[in-house]
Amino acid sequence: MNLKNICMIFALAIPALPVPVAAQERAPVATVVIQPDKTSPVINRDIFGQFAEHLGEGIYGGVWVGKESKIPNVRGIRSDVVAALRAIKVPVVRWPGGCFADEYNWRNGIGPATKRVETVNGNWGNVIEPNSFGTHEFMDLLDQIGSEAYINVNLGTGTPREAADWLEYMTTDQPSALGKERAANGRKAPYRIKYLGIGNESWACGGNMSADHYVEELKQYSTFVRNLNPAQDPPHRYVRGPKQMQRIAVGPEDDKPEYTEAVMKAWQSTRPWRWGFEGLSLHHYTMGATPMSSPATGFDAQDYAVFVQQTFGMDTLIAQHAAIMDKYDPEKKVAMVVDEWGTWLGPMADTNPRFLKQQNSLRDAILASLNLNIFARHADRVRMANIAQMVNVLQAMILTDKEKMLLTPTYHIFKMYLPFQDAQLTPLTLETGTYRSGKIGVPQVDGVAAQKDGVVWLALTNIDPDQSVSVRTSIKGKAVRQAVGHVLTADKIDSINTFDRPAAVAPQPFSAKAEGDTLSLTLPARSVTVVRLDP
Repeated sequence: MNLKNICMIFALAIPALPVPVAAQERAPVATVVIQPDKTSPVINRDIFGQFAEHLGEGIYGGVWVGKESKIPNVRGIRSDVVAALRAIKVPVVRWPGGCFADEYNWRNGIGPATKRVETVNGNWGNVIEPNSFGTHEFMDLLDQIGSEAYINVNLGTGTPREAADWLEYMTTDQPSALGKERAANGRKAPYRIKYLGIGNESWACGGNMSADHYVEELKQYSTFVRNLNPAQDPPHRYVRGPKQMQRIAVGPEDDKPEYTEAVMKAWQSTRPWRWGFEGLSLHHYTMGATPMSSPATGFDAQDYAVFVQQTFGMDTLIAQHAAIMDKYDPEKKVAMVVDEWGTWLGPMADTNPRFLKQQNSLRDAILASLNLNIFARHADRVRMANIAQMVNVLQAMILTDKEKMLLTPTYHIFKMYLPFQDAQLTPLTLETGTYRSGKIGVPQVDGVAAQKDGVVWLALTNIDPDQSVSVRTSIKGKAVRQAVGHVLTADKIDSINTFDRPAAVAPQPFSAKAEGDTLSLTLPARSVTVVRLDP
């Protein structure tokens, strides 16, 4: 995460759209035609990934309470959070940062708890980092929730040797000194590491490097930092295997193309057996008109419209950098990895502002659905994303307060979208009116469809906070008998869940039956609906 040079984010926005005359003259009606026979890429389940940084209460109190805590836990990891994360089938978690990663020494977080080295977390509040939660605890968390590891190594203040030792410690099955040390610390079998982040925001908190300088660092790290797990390591180091760890290079700062150009040009010019990477990161936060300080509740219609418009700007941003990647990688071998995204609002009252703990409303859920739809529509290039962050930080899935825990509206979106994990994107034609507030105009309804195991799923977001919309839905070449699923809405667009009212914003059953040849879905104002379409 970076607190510098990001105020320009709010300028990313799509042009205002004209209001169709027909939409002004009748009640809102939209049409969706799904085309199941058109070939499309698979929506990689990893776009539903999470991010857990050592930031505020994201780890301590949120995930880790310690083995002696009265809060129910398994080996120090709180059981209520584990159960909630298992329910949304978290595919991958990025750790330990973020900016924190580029000042993290992995050795401080291994070995007996009483001998862990305490450090100062200079990025996030200058508080003591006890290092109670380290490599073994993180991998234990992944085992408990059934997820894969995305490890971000320290390129900013570390060295290739330090990172290489960490990977050997985690992944070797040989009786080397590092392998023996891991076993002595309680883990005999090697860990599986699916993704390796090589630095973080090297254009800012990760070292303020030029793109060319970062490329030279990247070459060293991608050459020497190896996954030695025999289940992932191919027979020859110069051959990439299908289960090989995927390396993620640092990508652009929002709409600035320098890193994308430099890193992708270097990738194109190298031979894969020398050095390389399989993914390029992209970070983009939705911040409103007052970056990092917009209110989480109590906002007005114009503020809401600004956030929606900026969220659609994610599509523009992805398209901009995908075009550069296509120039150097027309076969789309390199994935775009949006490993930091979400709303960045003002902090909760009476909390440390550097802990970035913010409230999470129905608006955040609607924006999350729009982002997931955008990632799905770019499934040919976007193959992983990690919302910031998993617990207690920014647009979190879960909020905790000592022994109490609640699920946020954004959490419910991730659960509703479960059918889209590894489903095949199914093209659709969506005709909709325009939601307008002041000079801002955006599509009133956004949607995405996918097929999995012969079943068609449809997600529709009614952006309009005031009006319901009737959507006439059809599958080309097939009759649709009914739609069954869930809808997420609430009394107000800024409705939130609290510890006193934890289900104020929660999914409700939704169903609709066809009348003759027409299946109409009535989408409530300010809602997200996900349904299975039954022929």
